[in-house]
Amino acid sequence: MQNENRSQLEFVVLMAALMSIVALSIDAVLPALPKIGNYLGSANETENQKLIFTIFLGLGFGQLIFGPLSDSFGRKPMVYVGFGIFIVASIICITTRNFEMMLFGRVLQGIGLSSPRTMSVAIVRDSYSGDHMAKILSVVTMTFILVPVIAPMLGQFLLNNFGWESIFNVNLAFGSLIMLWFWKRQPETLHDKYRKTFRWSIFKTGSQTFFKIKSAIIYTFLSGLIMGSFMVYLGTAQQIFQVQYDLGDYFPYIFASLAITIGLATFLNSAIVMRYGMWNLVNIALLAFTLISLIYVVLFWSGINPSIEILILFLILQFTSVAFLFGNYRALAMQPLGHIAGIGSALNGFISTIMAVPIAYYIGTFITTSVLPLFMGFLITGLIGILLFYSVKKPIRE
Repeated sequence: MQNENRSQLEFVVLMAALMSIVALSIDAVLPALPKIGNYLGSANETENQKLIFTIFLGLGFGQLIFGPLSDSFGRKPMVYVGFGIFIVASIICITTRNFEMMLFGRVLQGIGLSSPRTMSVAIVRDSYSGDHMAKILSVVTMTFILVPVIAPMLGQFLLNNFGWESIFNVNLAFGSLIMLWFWKRQPETLHDKYRKTFRWSIFKTGSQTFFKIKSAIIYTFLSGLIMGSFMVYLGTAQQIFQVQYDLGDYFPYIFASLAITIGLATFLNSAIVMRYGMWNLVNIALLAFTLISLIYVVLFWSGINPSIEILILFLILQFTSVAFLFGNYRALAMQPLGHIAGIGSALNGFISTIMAVPIAYYIGTFITTSVLPLFMGFLITGLIGILLFYSVKKPIRE
């Protein structure tokens, strides 16, 4: 039993590490955007933001390629191919002196990284089901949320001491270590009975199967809503704490404290999901997420920001709810997709990502002098989420 526990712990950490390569590549670059833009002669700061949007573009579309292919050729080969693309893309980013070529490199990075992101979810689905799957995914998926807290600090350190190119080099080195670990310790998880002979029609038939499963579609939409609302915070936190509250020196500590909240809530979810069930936990967390938003909007409708202590309290409560939603949403979406876990994971990731980016961008444009639009965005996505959530039957627990 002890060996089994250790083996499962290693599996969870390895899947989380695969996901963390993606998050690190996105967020470690954030502090270096002005320097990279100056080096490549970009027009302005708005142009520099494309260095972030383009990698998400690649992430979204790349999942549609690797997911279906993995149902035929296996999960492990797709991870290797994806990382190979990431290596080529990183070399392009490090060596180019052309802004447009850098954008191309970032799109290519996103396409390559979409493979470990998608495959980590598919491998978990191959290996587990039901609430046990939710327990594993709650830890793995939240890595994608926690790493952005640490990554900018790492990026800033590397930028200050070694230059912006070192950020890409460190990402490559970190990813290579994870690939070596993955190669040595992770067996192939695609069951022979689910392996499909590759045909171009697999893309079509797999998608048709996915879109016939109402619960998979709804929970994927819910993932997109909650991801989008959280991305608003990630994109505007620096502006809120440094500009609106003038707390520049304390910003890393505030950011870290909220990350600890998410981490603790995530592990709480993994500890109790087997007992209470993922649907029940989502039900409570979604209602709490929406109610907290409503209370804030009612109390601070004037647009005047509360004290920093009150804001942090609301954000702690809000992100506790978010932590219970992320992994469980994805697990609920993947639950009926065991026979098409590859393309199912791909479509889940693609749709939720493509939904999240415009949601985050649109809400973020309103957050200029007040935090109120952030919670109004939370409230709207929460209300839509409740309508969608109750439109699906409660699943039978395994």
